[in-house]
Amino acid sequence: MEITHSIFDFTPTQKTIVTIGTFDGVHIGHQKIIEKLVHEAKSSGKKSVLLTFFPHPRMVLQKDVSIKLINTIDERAQHLEKLGLDYLIIHPFSKEFSRLTALDFVRDVLVNRLNISKLIIGYDHHFGKNREGNIEQLTEYSHLYDFTVEEIPAQDIDEVSVSSTKIRKALANGQLKTANNYLGYNFSLTGKVVNGKQLGGKIGFPTANIDISEEYKLIPKTGVYVVKSTIENATVYGMMNIGNRPTVDGEYQTIEVHFFDFNQNLYDKELTIELLYFLRDEQKFDSVPDLISQLKKDKETSLNYLKTISL
Repeated sequence: MEITHSIFDFTPTQKTIVTIGTFDGVHIGHQKIIEKLVHEAKSSGKKSVLLTFFPHPRMVLQKDVSIKLINTIDERAQHLEKLGLDYLIIHPFSKEFSRLTALDFVRDVLVNRLNISKLIIGYDHHFGKNREGNIEQLTEYSHLYDFTVEEIPAQDIDEVSVSSTKIRKALANGQLKTANNYLGYNFSLTGKVVNGKQLGGKIGFPTANIDISEEYKLIPKTGVYVVKSTIENATVYGMMNIGNRPTVDGEYQTIEVHFFDFNQNLYDKELTIELLYFLRDEQKFDSVPDLISQLKKDKETSLNYLKTISL
C-alpha cells in the first residue's frame, strides 16, 4: 500500500475505484466496504484508493477538542494496510477544503485528481460544503462525469449496525469484549515508556509507564486490563492499570503495564499494548499491603484468563 499525504500529490496512471471516509477504528463494517473495494479493483484491473482526512473534520469545523478517536492516524494506516489497498490518501482537512461544494469535490477531486471509475460508499454518506452532497447528487454527477456509484446498505455492513460511536461508548464503559468484537481486532494503545515514580517495583510489581503523545487518542475506562505486547519479536502478557492510583495519592492519570515473567529495561521504547480483557474497576485500598494483595489476585485471575484463550 502506498500512502500519499495530499490529493495534490496523487497522480494515478490507471483508473481507480475509490471509497471515502474517516474510517476511525477500521471496524468490521469498514472492513467489508474495503474488502469489496479491493476485490472489485483487482478483478477489473483498476487500482483501489481510500481517501481519508486528518485532522478529523469535527476538530477543524467545530474546534471539538473533546472528540477522542479509536485510532491514531498511524494506527489507522496500519490497519488499512492489512486489507490489501493499493493507495491510501490522507488529505489534510481544513476550513478551506470544507468549503468545496459537492460539485467541486466530485469534479476537482474525484474526477480530475483521482481518475475515478467507480465510487463505493457506506450507507447515508454526505460530503461537500455543509454536507450537502448525498447519494442522489453523487448519482447525478456520476452520469455527468462517467463513473459509477455504489452505496452499501446498512444491513449489508452488519446485521447489528456497527459504528465508531458505539465502539467508543463500549470502551468508555469498560465493555472491551463488545468493542473488540466490533473492531475485529484488539483495541490497542501505543506510546513511549517513560520514567515513573517506580512505586510498582518497590511493591514487587514493576511497571512500564506508557506516555501517549496524541491527545485525541481515546483512552478507555479506568481500571485493570489483561494485555499483551510484542517486544523484540516476542509476545509478552501482563496486566495494565489505567487510572489515578488513589491508594498512593496519585495526582494524574497514568497508564502502567506490569508484564509477567519479564525483566528488561524498556525506557524510551515505543510499545503497542493490546487490550484483551477488562478485569476490574480502579479502586482505592486502605493500605499498600491491601493493594499488593489485590495485585496478586489480579495476576492470578489474568493468568487463568490467558489459559482460556488461544495464545
